Amino acid sequence: MKRIILTMVSCTVIILTGLANSAEVDNETGLIIAEYWETVRDNCTECHSAKLVTAQRGTLKTWTDIIRWMQATQGMEKLDVKTEDRILQYLASNYTPKSRGRRAPIPPLLMPPKPYPNEAKE
Repeated sequence: MKRIILTMVSCTVIILTGLANSAEVDNETGLIIAEYWETVRDNCTECHSAKLVTAQRGTLKTWTDIIRWMQATQGMEKLDVKTEDRILQYLASNYTPKSRGRRAPIPPLLMPPKPYPNEAKE
C-alpha cells in the first residue's frame, strides 16, 4: 500500500513539475505565447508556416543571420528597426539553442554481443 501511495505521489509531482515548466503555446501557430509573439506571428507567417520557426533554435546572432539571409535570398523586405528588434528579442528568448542534444552513446560494456564476425568473408 505504501508503495502505491509513493508511486502516486511521485507521478503527481512529475506531472505538476512538467505543467509548471511548460510555456503556454498558441493553438493556431504553435508559437510560445510571450512578449512580442504576435509580432512574430504577424510578420513571419506571411511567407511560411510558424512550424519553420518553432523547429529552429539559435542565438541572437543566429536569428539575425537567418533574417539577413531571408532578406538577401528569399525576397524578404527590410523590417523597421522596432519590429526587427522585437522579433529578434522574442526568438532569442524563446527559441534558444538546446543545452542538451542527443543522449550519450551506450557504453560498449552494455552493448549486446556482435552477431557477426568482425572480418567480412570473401
